[in-house]
Amino acid sequence: MKDILDDIDRWRAAGRRVAVARVVNIEGSGPRDPGAAMAVSEDGEVAGSVSGGCVEGAVVGEALGILNGDGNPKLVKFGYSDDEAFAVGLTCGGIIHLFIEPLTW
Repeated sequence: MKDILDDIDRWRAAGRRVAVARVVNIEGSGPRDPGAAMAVSEDGEVAGSVSGGCVEGAVVGEALGILNGDGNPKLVKFGYSDDEAFAVGLTCGGIIHLFIEPLTW
């Protein structure tokens, strides 16, 4: 999380809304450990990583949906299946659970 704080501070100082995604659980093999975090600004800038690049595009979409929707946090998961492997690229064989929430302060 510390690696994304400078970007979050910069975005917030500019008045931009921010959502943060955190790995909260892994089933089987996963690319990043629980606690890994990624921040997304309202205009789609990204800091950090929750999967080493496998699902970041899908996470950006989820984060922007939260920022532009009702603002409610949500738990999402990405795992390997024939459809998901091609859709989001998570091919490590495991399932990652992410908690995505808007930052408020």
